[in-house]
Amino acid sequence: MSKANASAYQTIKTQIVTGQFPPGMRLKEDELTVICAVSRTPVREALRRLASEGLVTLNPNQGAQVSTIGVKDLVDLYELRALVESYAAGRAATRVSSQDIEQLEALTTDMEANAGESQAATQAFAQANTAFHRVILNAAENARLLTIAQVVIEPPLALRTFSRYSAEERQRSIRHHREMIAAFKAQDAAWASAVMAGHIHAASHVLTRED
Repeated sequence: MSKANASAYQTIKTQIVTGQFPPGMRLKEDELTVICAVSRTPVREALRRLASEGLVTLNPNQGAQVSTIGVKDLVDLYELRALVESYAAGRAATRVSSQDIEQLEALTTDMEANAGESQAATQAFAQANTAFHRVILNAAENARLLTIAQVVIEPPLALRTFSRYSAEERQRSIRHHREMIAAFKAQDAAWASAVMAGHIHAASHVLTRED
């Protein structure tokens, strides 16, 4: 993938998963070229890749738009996510490096520093959370697991973001992260897997509730 393609992909994806591009929003190529500071070709390639991941829907007559996901589909995805990420956490517990643990601690500290409910804090909180989970998936050392995780983790985030979390729910998420770090330090696969499963199920209840 060229540098321009990668940059366009990451820029658009970040806008989607942080809620800056909400579900159903039309994605106009001319506007995206300005936002991404690239030509149309990298934007088109990025949209095709995001469509393959379920984050974007490509309609022949209407162009691209951010995907929308029904509550039932969201519940189904979170059930899969709990299975995938709890398995990943269990694998990671016996493979995680000291550098990985330092990174997880730093990212959790970032979340604590951005636990407020402003738009900027929510975006920073979400980015640190995504990076936290990515460290664990990478530490699991299973390339196919990464591919599966990409499909079941990111589409739900395109629909429901951390803006739905109350202050108490953000603190609970942080506590889960701290407990996962403790499980990794203990190299306890069962503990890490159980905490991750509970963490994902808690998120599911927040993100699927009716406001």
